Amino acid sequence: MDLTAADRSFLWHPFTQQRGWVEEDPLIVERAEGSDLIDVEGRRYIDGVSSLWCNVHGHGHPRIDAAVHAQLDRLAHSTMLGLSHRPGIELARRLVELAPPGLKRVFYSDSGSTAAEIALKMAFQFWRQRGEERSRFLALRMAYHGDTVGSVSVGGIDLFHSLYRPLLFDTLKAEPGDPAEMERLLVEHEGEVAAVVMEPLVQGAAGMLVHPDGYLRAVRELCDRHGVLLILDEVATGFGRTGRMFACEHEGVAPDLLCLAKGITGGYLPLAATLTTERVYDGFLGEFEEFRTFFHGHTYTGNPLACAAALATLDVFREERTLERLAAKIELLGERLEPLAAHHAVREVRRRGFMTGIELADYPLPLRMGHRVTLEARRRGAIIRPLGDVIVLMPPLSIADSELRRLVGITAEAIDAATASAALAEAA
Repeated sequence: MDLTAADRSFLWHPFTQQRGWVEEDPLIVERAEGSDLIDVEGRRYIDGVSSLWCNVHGHGHPRIDAAVHAQLDRLAHSTMLGLSHRPGIELARRLVELAPPGLKRVFYSDSGSTAAEIALKMAFQFWRQRGEERSRFLALRMAYHGDTVGSVSVGGIDLFHSLYRPLLFDTLKAEPGDPAEMERLLVEHEGEVAAVVMEPLVQGAAGMLVHPDGYLRAVRELCDRHGVLLILDEVATGFGRTGRMFACEHEGVAPDLLCLAKGITGGYLPLAATLTTERVYDGFLGEFEEFRTFFHGHTYTGNPLACAAALATLDVFREERTLERLAAKIELLGERLEPLAAHHAVREVRRRGFMTGIELADYPLPLRMGHRVTLEARRRGAIIRPLGDVIVLMPPLSIADSELRRLVGITAEAIDAATASAALAEAA
């Protein structure tokens, strides 16, 4: 089969303008090893974005492979509606042990968007069942919490979200890093806000916007002062990406609801979890005829294969001392990025832990400079992906020092090549 022709004939790719897609040769991944993706021609590429920010311990990790194979021999799937299973129970216990204090209950789903949707619905229903009409949510400008209608409603990236405005519910928006504005909004809408929802420390899809130190702690204090729940979306920042297991640990903050996905299975299988407190959980308890049940669920909620992969992923964190070893890699990444920050084609380098955004200087939109850089990087053996003209680097936490140096080097070369070719084209 001609894979390129079949792709162009039958597939519709996410976040992709298909007219441009069919004008380029696709990279078709055949297999993967460690930090590398390998295409159908046998060419190897450093996975510089962890297969969209989810691969943690590398591809084909023997510990996780074995766990999935062993679970497949026992049980591939069983619903959690009216039933339960061992890996789902064990993983819930492990997540509660790892999570910030007070988070005691785990509700599974299958993506970051659904984890956020669940948190929003839980917060709304919690207050409703207390007799309080709190139907507003307060989020940050340039927020991203997924692509389903509820999660888009609390998002704030016009490029992704503005078209769907007629479908969305209204939310309050605060400027990131400005606790005074958030307090003003909470005062103006006292008694109306069910929850503040935010990505802690780093707004990933906004181009790696890094919050000032102390901002997360200030938001937690504001939520406490005004009796509002705090939802932290750690879909991107969780599982080591900022140097701690969860980003909120940096400021000693425990949310009322915590959204997890991406790295939870090490990048193996779709799984998400929304963790919450006993207070929120108790708000849903009652007699059958009171209808206080949380009426939400998914066919593949807590899929046993995914839970097995997640349990093995947590085991690898402990056995390989992943977070301890990451500190030196974070320092190395910072050192290698320093020359890029001074590059004539780079406006700013933003970074927290292993999450990096390299914002390019202003280029005309039709040039698609960010995309040009990714194509140049691909020719040199690395897969990176832009957010507009922000180049994102977020490799697996297991990446070797030599591979990390090579990834940053390739990125610098790609920026050189892409901006030079654009300058030549403009001159012509």
